[in-house]
Amino acid sequence: MEGEYSLGIPVHQTAPRKSPVVTLSIILVNTVVFILMYIEPQLLVPGATNVYEVQRQLAMIPIAIVRGERLWTIFTAMFTHADIYHLLGNMIFLFFFGGPVESVMSRKRYLLFYFLGGIMADVFHILSITIIPSHYLITGKTIINPWVTPTLGASGAISAVMGAYLIYYPRSRITMVYPIWIIPLIFTLPAWVYILLWFSYQLIMGLITLLGFASSIAFWAHIGGFISGIAFAPFFMDPAIKEQIRMYKAMLKEFMEEETPYYEEEFY
Repeated sequence: MEGEYSLGIPVHQTAPRKSPVVTLSIILVNTVVFILMYIEPQLLVPGATNVYEVQRQLAMIPIAIVRGERLWTIFTAMFTHADIYHLLGNMIFLFFFGGPVESVMSRKRYLLFYFLGGIMADVFHILSITIIPSHYLITGKTIINPWVTPTLGASGAISAVMGAYLIYYPRSRITMVYPIWIIPLIFTLPAWVYILLWFSYQLIMGLITLLGFASSIAFWAHIGGFISGIAFAPFFMDPAIKEQIRMYKAMLKEFMEEETPYYEEEFY
């Protein structure tokens, strides 16, 4: 995900994971779409002759969504990326955080959660545009209109996955690699610290964009996806796992409430 590497690249965690079938499938689809954009663009968009035509057709354009047009792009944009770095960043974060979250949800629930997070990310992005003091954003010497600026990428949906990860595994330990020139700095943080630092960065940069300064990153999509992930995570947990947790808590409570023998002693 763009902007996240300021905190380092996550490489190891203590959260458990089962076989992340859905996560790997999403990564595969994103990768295939990216390759086809360059070698066979007409397979994705009939008549397209290059990658830019594909991106324009599959990207989400805020004003079109508000008008009820091109609604399918809410989904196609989640599988379309700007360049190889955009794709790699998103897929690394999806693989890292998606597997453990998928383990807590059933596969169908996880897939629905992923798409719902992406939709909510778009909603937040569009809402952020409505409260910008001007219809235009300043970026260097260029002035752009965010209403007609295409947005694409899986970042919003992945941000929702990170929100769910925070709910399910707040005490997981995340090890990161931060490259400093040729010497990698390796350090470990609790998941809740790492994710909240990440969110703080998104929030600060998002507030800056509300002042009228443009960015190539849709920070409010990240913010919206993350918040929706936190809100929806408890409702998407696999009922079987939820029942196991309930039974564990009941057993723990019963154990803690058991009376232990108490012997009075007199001390002289």
